Amino acid sequence: MPRADLGDVQINYRLTGPADAPTLVFAHALGADLSIWDQVIARLEADPANRLRILAYDLRGHGGSSAPEPPYSMGALIRDAERLLTHCGIRDSVFVGLSLGGMVAQGLAVKRLDQIRALVLSNTAAKIATAEIWHRRMAAVRAGGLAAISADTMARWFPAPFRATGAHAPWQDRFEAQNVNGYLGCCAAIAGTDFYTPTSGLRLPVLGIAGSEDGSTPPDMVRETCDLIPGSRFALLRRTGHLPCIDQPGPYTERLTQFLTEIGHFG
Repeated sequence: MPRADLGDVQINYRLTGPADAPTLVFAHALGADLSIWDQVIARLEADPANRLRILAYDLRGHGGSSAPEPPYSMGALIRDAERLLTHCGIRDSVFVGLSLGGMVAQGLAVKRLDQIRALVLSNTAAKIATAEIWHRRMAAVRAGGLAAISADTMARWFPAPFRATGAHAPWQDRFEAQNVNGYLGCCAAIAGTDFYTPTSGLRLPVLGIAGSEDGSTPPDMVRETCDLIPGSRFALLRRTGHLPCIDQPGPYTERLTQFLTEIGHFG
């Protein structure tokens, strides 16, 4: 996969589909990478009616992107997305952001409405947890690495029946292999972010997606954020956790496709 050299950071990305097709952008959660979207993207691309250009990328400090020294600011993560879309010649996209990626989506929409025509705010919020909680987590990672918090993270990410099958194991391995500096940097960015006021000023089509068993951003938190934006839609997926794109990719893709159809975003 190519990497966009943005000067202070190199961003790993995957871009597929016709250059003149409507664009869909995917941004992942903290401690994950662009592979969380593989099952959803495969389903979208398998349907010939879905003529789309699809961009998925690794946030700074994650996956194949470079990991500058922490801490990071949310402004830096938003600027990375802005510059990557410019690098790829993307405007008027639908931006699908999950958790941390959803915070980036909100900030980018506030900053660059020419790049964003609609948002999918998946398992995210205008403010996630408290600074104290994030600083405690960062201290645990500094002391014991990502393995020290991986079991708790998997419990928030995936519902118990999914974990009972062992299907979470590859994702736990990926989590523990992530760059510690990148994780710490993005924790600092989340800890310092409260988007309630800027997000409440947005006026564009929005779909919120929540998982009934999400231990990181419970449904009420996602709904509260979506309610800040007049006319937003909200979908609750049952029996799924923080990463429904992994444990419920079929229903997730169906709801995403429905939204894209409603706003006329297929080529």
